[in-house]
Amino acid sequence: MAKRDYYDILGVTRSSSAEEIKKAYRKMAIKYHPDKNPGDKASEENFKEAAEAYEVLSNPEKKKRYDQFGHAGGASSPNGGGYGGGHMNMEDIFSQFGDIFGGGGGGSPFDSFFGGQQQTRGGRRTSRGSNLRIKVKLSLEEIAKGVEKKVKVNKQIVCDTCDGSGAKDKSSFNTCSTCNGSGAVRRVTNTILGQMQTTSTCPTCNGEGTQITSKCTVCNGDGLSRGEETISINIPAGVSEGMQLSMSGKGNAAPRGGIPGDLIILIEETPHDSLKREGNNVIYDLHISFIDATIGASVEVPTIDGKAKIKIEPGTQGGKILRLKGKGIPEVNSYHKGDQLIYVNIWTPKALSKDEHEILDRLRESPNFKPQPGKNEKSFFDKMKEYFE
Repeated sequence: MAKRDYYDILGVTRSSSAEEIKKAYRKMAIKYHPDKNPGDKASEENFKEAAEAYEVLSNPEKKKRYDQFGHAGGASSPNGGGYGGGHMNMEDIFSQFGDIFGGGGGGSPFDSFFGGQQQTRGGRRTSRGSNLRIKVKLSLEEIAKGVEKKVKVNKQIVCDTCDGSGAKDKSSFNTCSTCNGSGAVRRVTNTILGQMQTTSTCPTCNGEGTQITSKCTVCNGDGLSRGEETISINIPAGVSEGMQLSMSGKGNAAPRGGIPGDLIILIEETPHDSLKREGNNVIYDLHISFIDATIGASVEVPTIDGKAKIKIEPGTQGGKILRLKGKGIPEVNSYHKGDQLIYVNIWTPKALSKDEHEILDRLRESPNFKPQPGKNEKSFFDKMKEYFE
């Protein structure tokens, strides 16, 4: 089933401001929130759909890519990274968009109204690791066919000594005395409308519900250390210079069992020796002698897939464009492919022997060797217009 347009989901337009998009998302999130619609699977799906749309449209880079490529711009590895919203769960939504509703930094927006407990994982606030950005250089052949790249990434990983807990041992944890292990504190305020209950993150344990009495000597209580990980990245065919792909959960680890950040991959194209990319088409400048152009020839040209033989018809003029259909770059997440365009250039020798000069001098007087512009050939611009029409 095709994904719905993100703008349609939130009921906004492409010209809507960031504040308008934020307000539209807040309205949708409140309408379909699971706390308000318990057991309603359709509302839960609408809630996740709205969160995914906002996650893209609220990010300037992702919004620009979506406006240009649509859902195809979120192509990434088979793990479903995409724009970053394809595999969002309730924890991701509450932790990532807590700023929309204010309050406890990741809890339900209905906590202050219904007295609910701030929850992410296990009823306690969960931290999130930071994203990592890397650059991956690709050849034209790799871009055309797609490729799997293995890269070594230096990043924050879970501490092996304490297994990410930050504590010296299991006995080094005490239940937080401020929140009694809930990770949140509630306050009741008297207003003209009655008592209003609000929930916020416990300032003592920072929402974790526990306090460490003896820290791990290796990570000093952070639960993290520096390490290197080899990551396999499956890059789809058709990506282009400057495009960003995302791998969910492959960024820096988060303290004490939190949610890892994402790995952002920036695509760089390395120049080809003889081919040039223009959109999804591949361009090749072919130079032939005027003899081959006059009497015809069979020549070999490079393509992304290797060598290919093409026929030069007798009387071929300089500037003619030959086409190898389907020999270009595929579109991202599409079966459509561009073409290879071959620009014919007539090469003129600069030095001739005496005999060669005499032969050409005799041919000069032949009517067949006198230029006849406009008689049979179209101009270069007419050819280009005809091709793209």
